[in-house]
Amino acid sequence: MKKRGGPVTEDMSDEAGGDRQFVTALSRGLDILRCFEPTDGPLGNADLAQRCGLPKATVSRLTYTLAKLGYLDYLPDSGKYRMGVAVLGLGYACLGGLKIRETAQPYLQALADDAGDGVLTALAGRDDLSMVYIACARAPGMVSLQQDVGSRLSLGRSSIGRAYLAALDQPTRAPLMERLRQRAGEEFWPMVERGILRSADEIRARGFCLNVGEWVQGVNSVAVPLRPTQPGQPPLAFNCGGPSYILTPERLERELGPRLVELANRVALVGRAV
Repeated sequence: MKKRGGPVTEDMSDEAGGDRQFVTALSRGLDILRCFEPTDGPLGNADLAQRCGLPKATVSRLTYTLAKLGYLDYLPDSGKYRMGVAVLGLGYACLGGLKIRETAQPYLQALADDAGDGVLTALAGRDDLSMVYIACARAPGMVSLQQDVGSRLSLGRSSIGRAYLAALDQPTRAPLMERLRQRAGEEFWPMVERGILRSADEIRARGFCLNVGEWVQGVNSVAVPLRPTQPGQPPLAFNCGGPSYILTPERLERELGPRLVELANRVALVGRAV
């Protein structure tokens, strides 16, 4: 199992930062829910403890509470948990409040259809140190990325995560960069940081950034940021990805990168008018 973060002390999680208004128990409960991936089967307390870095006794209390509230389902035969229907309700409430995804969907589908060969286009927002797809479209094809709404991508190593970071102002980006550094570790951080800074330079120069097999070997992608179009709307980002033999760097640079910039500009224009 992949551990999702470092150990969390009993007194205060890293996110609290000494903030007396911050409810650590609530934060930890949400961390438990974040441990579940769309491709996961049921997870036990030991699995969850390893992924979120919390003591197993703490995890046991949290999973019990979440199950009582319907956010987890307990499976007595295996002693493990799966996501409950109550989480789905929250997810649909969230998507319903993001009107920008309805605006973006036809543009995403049009670009995917034009790109062809199973290419995936998507819109994503940030959750902790991941980017989460909130809208997706794909073209028919024999091969396509097996991702959909709810799929998570790396904030620091994917093109869409780097595009998101490029859209942030320095005071907002700095603490995220520090958390990414801590997660990557001193051995890998210089490589991750170089990729983030290079992507920011690419976006300043031409509006989009490339990822050529840096996150997943054999998969290339291009991404652009979508800065807020309405008060209270979070920064988002678009990407277009697929197998490297379909989406060559040359095709991404010459064709799909500029098309994705145009898509983001159109969605932003419509979003401001809504």
